[in-house]
This record gives sequence, structure tokens and C-alpha cells, in this order.
Amino acid sequence: MTNIIFFRKSGKITGFQSKGHAGYGMRGTDVVCASVSALIINTINSIEKLTHDRYDENVNDRRAIIDFQVDGEVSGQSELLFNSLELGLYEIAKAYPGNVSIKYRDY
Repeated sequence: MTNIIFFRKSGKITGFQSKGHAGYGMRGTDVVCASVSALIINTINSIEKLTHDRYDENVNDRRAIIDFQVDGEVSGQSELLFNSLELGLYEIAKAYPGNVSIKYRDY
């Protein structure tokens, strides 16, 4: 299962962690895992290329973990991108509840 944790501060998403493989299909052909990965990678690339926000990113391919956190105040652009990621992942989790889990951690 892919476990997503969104980190929130004052109700705004400031980052996320994605951990694990969806387990819907064989590795390399798992459409659920590919969908989750595409949304996450696009969000990270968009924040990097389309905003001025600074961030910390840690990727461990071996353990299938991605940690991404905006440093400081989240811009309006990043907020929109995070909300879009949340919406996309929510829809995948709703369609594949045994393969994707979403949780929130406030700080």
C-alpha cells in the first residue's frame, strides 16, 4: 500500500510524505503506483519550476519514500499545487482504497 501523509500548518498543506508501493499490480506495471508517482513528481517539478518557494526533498528509491516540505511560508502557487495533488490522490484513494491511504499530520 502507498501511504501518503500530508503535513499541515494552520490548515495549509506544507508538504507530504509518500511511502510504499500500491501493490495493485506487478512492479513496473502497477497503474495505481504509476498514477500516484506521476501526480507527486509533477507537483514537485511544478513547485521547483513555477514558484520561488524553497523546499527540502528527500527521495529513497530503494525504500519507496519521498519526503517533500516547503521551507517557510507556502506561496499561493504552491498552495494551489498542493491542493491539486491532494485532490488527485484523494480520487485515486477513493477508487483503490486497499492500495492508497491518505492521512494528515498537523503541526
